[in-house]
This record gives sequence, C-alpha cells and structure tokens, in this order.
Amino acid sequence: MKKILVALCAALCAFFPFKLKADEGMWLPLLIQKLNIEEMHELGLQLSAEDIYAINHSSLKDAIVQFGGGCTGEIVSPEGLLFTNHHCGYGQIQSHSTVEHDYLTNGFWAKSKAEELPCPGLTVKFLVRMEDVSQKVLARLNEGMSEDERAEAIEEARKELVEEASEGGRYLVHMKSYFAGNEFYLLVYEEYKDVRLVGAPPSSIGKYGADADNWMWPRHTCDFSVFRVYMSADGKPAEYSESNVPLKPKHYLPISIAGVQQDDYAMIMGYPGSTDRFLPSWGVEEIIDCIAPAIVKTRQAKLDILDRHMEEDPVVRIQYASIYASIANYWKYYIGQGKQLKRNKVVEKKQQIEKEFAAWAAGKPEYKDVLANLEEAYGVLIPVTTKLDNYLREAIMGPQVLSYTKYLLPLLRALEREDAEQVENLAASLSGKLGALYKDFDWSVNRDMVAGMLKLYYEDINPEYQPESFRKMVGKKKGDFDAIADEIMSKTILADSTRMAAFLANPDLKKLQKDPAMALVGAVLTKTAEIYQNPDVQAAIEKMDKNMRLFVKGVREMNPGKAYAPDANLTMRVSYGQVKDYRPADAVHYDFKTTIEGVMEKEDPSNPDFIVPQGLKDLYLRKDYGQYGDSTLVTCFLTTNDITGGNSGSPVINANGELIGLAFDGNWEAMSGDIYYEPMLQRTIVVDARYVLFIIDKYAGATNLIDELTIVKERHCPIAEEAAAVEEEANVAVGAEGHVE
Repeated sequence: MKKILVALCAALCAFFPFKLKADEGMWLPLLIQKLNIEEMHELGLQLSAEDIYAINHSSLKDAIVQFGGGCTGEIVSPEGLLFTNHHCGYGQIQSHSTVEHDYLTNGFWAKSKAEELPCPGLTVKFLVRMEDVSQKVLARLNEGMSEDERAEAIEEARKELVEEASEGGRYLVHMKSYFAGNEFYLLVYEEYKDVRLVGAPPSSIGKYGADADNWMWPRHTCDFSVFRVYMSADGKPAEYSESNVPLKPKHYLPISIAGVQQDDYAMIMGYPGSTDRFLPSWGVEEIIDCIAPAIVKTRQAKLDILDRHMEEDPVVRIQYASIYASIANYWKYYIGQGKQLKRNKVVEKKQQIEKEFAAWAAGKPEYKDVLANLEEAYGVLIPVTTKLDNYLREAIMGPQVLSYTKYLLPLLRALEREDAEQVENLAASLSGKLGALYKDFDWSVNRDMVAGMLKLYYEDINPEYQPESFRKMVGKKKGDFDAIADEIMSKTILADSTRMAAFLANPDLKKLQKDPAMALVGAVLTKTAEIYQNPDVQAAIEKMDKNMRLFVKGVREMNPGKAYAPDANLTMRVSYGQVKDYRPADAVHYDFKTTIEGVMEKEDPSNPDFIVPQGLKDLYLRKDYGQYGDSTLVTCFLTTNDITGGNSGSPVINANGELIGLAFDGNWEAMSGDIYYEPMLQRTIVVDARYVLFIIDKYAGATNLIDELTIVKERHCPIAEEAAAVEEEANVAVGAEGHVE
C-alpha cells in the first residue's frame, strides 16, 4: 500500500504542480496571516499562520533563536540541543582550541552532557512576541520637528514602551524602526546565557571550500555546529552554573531525512541582519564607486598581514582563525556586490523606479522635492564622509590594539570628571575582561596591522580630514610607518595585558592622556566629529534622513496593491519559496543539489581549503551512508528563499514544519540582492539535513546526539494522504456492510 501511495503522490504532484515562484521578502511573522499565508499555502505549506507564529501556544518561532549577536540557530531536541552553522560557532570552537587540542582542525564531539564546553559570553534569544507600536510612537511626532527633535521624541517613547514591556526586567526588550522610520515594533525576548558547545566537524568538513567557494555554487560544505541551551533548575534563564539543566523548549524541530525535490516548498525563519532595498540610485553608485573599493582594499591588506603571521606560527593560526574568517567573509562579499551591482544593472533599475516616483509625486507637495533633496544630500556627503567612515572603521579601528581604546574612553571621561566611584567600577569591570581580550592577541600581528592601516589612512584620506598631530607624527618619522608602529606598540599600555592590569589597578588621567594609542584614536575621532559638525554636512544628514523616510513612505503609497517587506534589521523574519535550480548565464545550468561525489572531485591535498579527511573518504568508498543516503549522499541544495547575513544557521523548513537543512550562504550572481532582489538569480545555499546527520552519526559516531532527535524518514504528500484517508473510510464503510468480493 505504501508503494502505491508514493507512486500516487509523485503522479498527482506532477499532474497538479504547486505554484512556482521566487518570492521577494523577509516578512514579519506577526503579519503573515494578513499578508502572506494564502500564497504560502499555494506554494504547498501545510501549516497555519498560528503554527508559525503564536503567543498563546507553542509555534515554530519558539524553536528559533538569535544565536550570539549575528546568526540564527534552531532547537532540534526536547533537551535544548541547537543547530547553527559551523561559521557561526567558529569563534566558540576557536576559543576552546589550543595547539594541543585543536578543535578547528580535528573537530569536537561531546559524547555526554558532562563533556559539553561552556561558552562564556555566548547568549541565545527566543522571541516571546512582537507588537506594533507605530501609532503610540507616531502620535508623539509632528511635521514641524527637526530630525533631532524627532529622534528625541522617539527615544522618549522607546524608553517608556521598553520599560513597560520588560515586566520588571523579566524580558529583554528592543524597539526597532521599520520602513525608514515610518513604523515601529517592540521585540520582547527571553535571553539564555548558559550555552555550551556540543559538537563541531573539523574545518575540512565544516569549512570545506573556505574562501575559494565562499558565496559560490556548486557547494559541498557541511556548515554546521551543535550547541545546547541550559536553564536553571526551576526553568528560567540563568548564568552558567553546574547545577543548570538542559532547556525544555516550547517547541523543537523534527528533522526530515526523506530528501528534497525540485519545486518542494521551503521556508526560512531567522534573524537577517541588513538589507537596503529602498536605496536610491545615488546610494548604489556610492557602493560601487566608494564603499566597496574602500572595504576591499583595507581588508585585503589585513588578510595579507594575517596570512604571513598565521603561516609562520601555529599558535597565531589558532588565535586569529576566527578574526581572519570574519575579515575574509565581507572582503569577498564586497568584491561580489560591487561586481554584481554593475552586471545586474541595479543603478538603471533604481533610476527607473525614481522616474516612476517623480511622475507620481509631481502634483503632491509632500513628495515633489524628495528625489532632488536626496540627490543633493548624496552630493554633499559622498565626497566628505563615505571614505572617511569606512577608513575609520576598517583602518583606524582595525588593529586590536587601537580598537581596544573604546574600552578605555569611558574611563578617560570618568577620570576627567573626577568621578571616583565610576572610575573604580569601570576599572574593575575592564579588569575582568582582560583574559578574554588578550587571549587571542599577538604583539607582532598588531604591530604590523598598525603600520599597514595607518599607512593606508595617511595615503587614501584627504589630508584636510586627518588630525594635524597625526600628519606631524608621520612627517617626524619621515613616512616610516614601521617606526611609527614600533613607537606606539612600545609605549601604549594597550599592547600588553600585564601593563593594562597594572594601570587598571591604579588609573591615572595623565598617563591615559599621554598614551600614544589613546592619543592617536582620540585625535582621529575629534577630527572626524569636527567634520561632521560642519553646518553643510549636518544639513545634508538631516535632509537625507527626512527624505529617505518620505521616499519609502511614498513608494508604498504609489503601489497600494503591493505588499512590501521591511528591510532586514536583525529581527525575526519569515521567507518562503521553493527548492530550485537556476541558470546564471547563457548556456549555463546549475542543478538544485550537490552530492558527496563533488566533495571528492574537488579534493586537493596541496590546498588547505580542499582537504578531505580520510574518515570521510573511507565512508564514501564503502558507500556507507546509513539511513541518510543510498547510492549517493546529497550534500547541499538551493532554494529561492530571500535571505541575507544574519540568516546564517537559519532552519530551512519543509511544508510540514520539519527541518530539511541549514541556510549558510547566498550565490555569487545575486550578490546585489541586498539592494535589489533578482528573482531569476537569487538563491539560498543550504546544507542538507541528511549530510549534517550523516557527519554526526557515521563520521563522528556521536549517536548520543542522534538518539535525542525526532527523525522523519518519509515524505508527506497531502494529495496521496487524502486519497489514502478516503480509501480507508471506504474500507471501513464496506466492512460495516459485509465483505465484497
């Protein structure tokens, strides 16, 4: 009977295909009943809107967490087991690694809860509820307000609403703006602070392909890691304690190993970080001409320095592995984004939208000058602030030793105010962080970083925008940035944890003021603030803020029949689409899935990005895939889901609410997608749940983890199941009346 139903399912689904569509939008789960559920059902979803987001009973949202500060994870067992990407857990894996216990190279697997490793500072947040507070906030605003006055009124409203919703500190609450400040929502969270590392494959599996394959398809990376969330014995969020117990979640995701097929429904829930889909054409040109080149250049210089030091010293290799990966990720992102914005003609597409907006706005006083004002604001700001902003962040604050000045600036201000109590509190707090700050700090790396980054800043930033003291220092050293770096590193307290500890034990204002790292960063920040305080710059910033808000408001009014998703802002979103192949160029076709054969085809023992562990090769040669494969093993697949950074680790969920994979990347041809969605090109790259479980089970032998999971082995077909139910009902009826030959 089962074989008949499977055949029936295939036949009926082929005869009555679900609607095929690549859908733009990272949607607010609170609003999917109103905006999206009908289309989601047309694509094949078998759940209700309340199955996805509810506040009075458990729903899918209760299994989804914001992992750390910028990734997503999902609960997959009744004991708080959590899956996320390997690159999301990379910093924690690195922090536990040493030359003797190199979990980055060899992987890590806790075979019992007692072996799980605490991760100080790592938190996960569960969304309790969302609330639209737009009317409460907008009621406090009026058109006569300046942008500063508007911001102050919004901040007053935020404080009141957050305090009320926190219920005396029980919940962590944020208020965020949406649609460029036209709408506002409260996000109420429960935050758990005891999260432990449970398992991670070796980097040769979890980072297979590394930077060479990053943002590329075909992909063969098993990008996952495993953690566990703990709670207090009485069931509440708590700091780490040996007495804590595994979380009992409101909901966890069953995992399907039945496999995916072309056009299957796919849904992603997670915490996308940032998109800018309403960005006007001048902003796109700014990215292409200014932002992307600045970030690529500064990050390339950092990577070159790290490459040299990491190759020379295995300790440094482990210390800087996570930092290197973070720098490299968005180095390549901006290479791709700049290229694809041009290739996909995004400036021209934005100009067409602006042309339509101008025609619509011509007779409307509120909107008629919006585009002219935006163009004028960009014309003022791009030549002055764009490169300056990026070099401040990437170059001046790039080396650890200079970035650490941010921890001492509040102490400097307290010393200047002679606030003894605040000085004592700040010094004590910072003293407790020194171990973490300097665990992955190397003097020589920082010395070369300071020399390299200051040289770029000196050469690339308009001299008028540089502090006079910095220019004089470079002149005094005759442009020898190695000598400048040596002097800073030899004299600053920030280059050595012991000197920092001694200073914090007895903070001294004059010593801090004379510290060369503090003086340098302070001078750059002061000069930058001076530039921003220029009346023309201030007027342009105000004009930009106000007119972007009006532009977004007007675009939505111009298209009243269209539902718009707000730009991503690190709050929970739902995107839906299908498993699907794509054609990136003429005569080029990419299948929707990859297999373990591709892992072996890419193997290159001379390239650290493409080393295949012997244990994985042995399993491949024996075709020993267990219940996760047959003649082959699927490794990754593609969907049309709309995602961005922050969605890393997000669950990819099938029509029945089961986990089928983990999202971990986007594709190269659509790297302009954060600015303009490309429906024919945009794809999410997903590691298949079968590959994840295969690595846990067959490769690592961590069957203790497999035993925790709810594994679904068969595909559900609503059409065939309905037919089976009808047949069963008929059999019951026949049985009641008598046997029929």
